Amino acid sequence: MLGKVERQKLFVENGSILLEKLIAYGSSRSIPIRSFSIKELLKATNNFDPHLLLKQDAFYQWYNGSLEDRFISVKKFTELEFAVRDLPLTDMAICAKMCAHKNVLKLIGCCLETPSPVLVYESAENGTLSDRIYVSNPQHRPMPWTSRLKVAREIAHAIAYLHTAFSRPIIHRNIKPGNIFFDQRDIPKLSDFSMSIEIPEGEIEVKDVVMGTRGFACPRYIDTGIVTEKSDVYGFGSLLLEVVTGKKLRDLYEIAPGLTISEDDRTNIVKKLVEFASQAGEVEAGLEQQLQASLELALICGDENPEFRSTMIDVTKELRRIERCIP
Repeated sequence: MLGKVERQKLFVENGSILLEKLIAYGSSRSIPIRSFSIKELLKATNNFDPHLLLKQDAFYQWYNGSLEDRFISVKKFTELEFAVRDLPLTDMAICAKMCAHKNVLKLIGCCLETPSPVLVYESAENGTLSDRIYVSNPQHRPMPWTSRLKVAREIAHAIAYLHTAFSRPIIHRNIKPGNIFFDQRDIPKLSDFSMSIEIPEGEIEVKDVVMGTRGFACPRYIDTGIVTEKSDVYGFGSLLLEVVTGKKLRDLYEIAPGLTISEDDRTNIVKKLVEFASQAGEVEAGLEQQLQASLELALICGDENPEFRSTMIDVTKELRRIERCIP
C-alpha cells in the first residue's frame, strides 16, 4: 500500500480533477459523495478478495463488499494510462447527475487516495443482466419473458432520461447487458458512465475518440468518431436483441446475417428470428406477437441510417405498448 504522503498527494490531485468534473457537468449539488480511505475499502472487500469479484472488464473490477453493516459494490479501476485517466472521475460526475433515476446504480462515495480512484456504489450483489438472459447460461434459469420486457423498458427510460433531462444531452456510449446490474430488490440499474460524453448545448453531435464495445457501438460512430443520441439508440437495439432472444449477438448473426440492415430486409430477418425462437422453445406460447414487435423495434434501433432510428423516448413508449399487449 502507498505511504501516507503519496496517498495525500493523490487525494489532492484526484479531488481537484473530480471537482472540475462535477462543476463542468453541473452535478456538484446532486448527492453527497462520501470519502472513503483505502483501509476502509480493503476491509470491506477482504483485501479485494477474488471470491468477492462480481464482474471484470477491460478497465476495472467490481467487488461485493460490506461496510458498516451495509452491503456495497466497489469498482476498482486498474492503473489507467493518461489518455483514459479521467474515466472514473467522469463515471462519478455523471452518476451524481443521474442519481434521481431509480434505474441507475447509486453512487455512495469514492476513495481518491489511490492512483485511479476507487468508486463505491449501492449493492449490486444480484449480478448483471448478462447473468440472466442467455438461454445457454447454466448458472441461472432464463429470465421470464415479462421480466425481460420490463427490464428493457426501464433501462430504455433511464437512457431517455440521460438524453433529455438536462440542457446538454449525455450519451452513454457503452450500453450492454454487462453494464446493467440488479440491486438487492432485483431492480435493474444502468451503470458505467465512464465513457459518457455531453453534447454541447445547442448542438446535436460531438466528435471524440471511439470508445465502447464491439457489436454495441454504432458503425457510423466507429467510422467517423461522431457521437449523437442515435449512437446510444443503436447500442440499445443490440441490447434489446439479446434480451428478447436470450442469445448473444454473435449467435444471432449466424442465424440472421446482416442485423444492421435496411428497412427492405427487416421483415425477413424478424420472421427468421421469430421462427428460430419458437422452434427452440425460447418463447412462451402466445407471445410470438410480442416477440415480433420487440424484434422489429430492435432492428429499427439498429438501422444502418441513424436518421431512421427511433429516439429513446419513442423506444420507451413502444416497449410500454408492447408490454400492454398481453395475449
